[in-house]
Amino acid sequence: MADNKYKEFHMRTPVENQSTAAWANMERVDEESGVNIPSEMQVINAKEFVDGNQK
Repeated sequence: MADNKYKEFHMRTPVENQSTAAWANMERVDEESGVNIPSEMQVINAKEFVDGNQK
């Protein structure tokens, strides 16, 4: 594994940017399950993004 230093170095960099995800701007946390509930605007934005990027 020491032969490929480039791969080892770049495996630390994240592939995805989660700052625009629907859960990034959470409105509240469900007390029973602990699930993040995003604001309604974030849900609408996420749906528009998915609908616009369909194949």
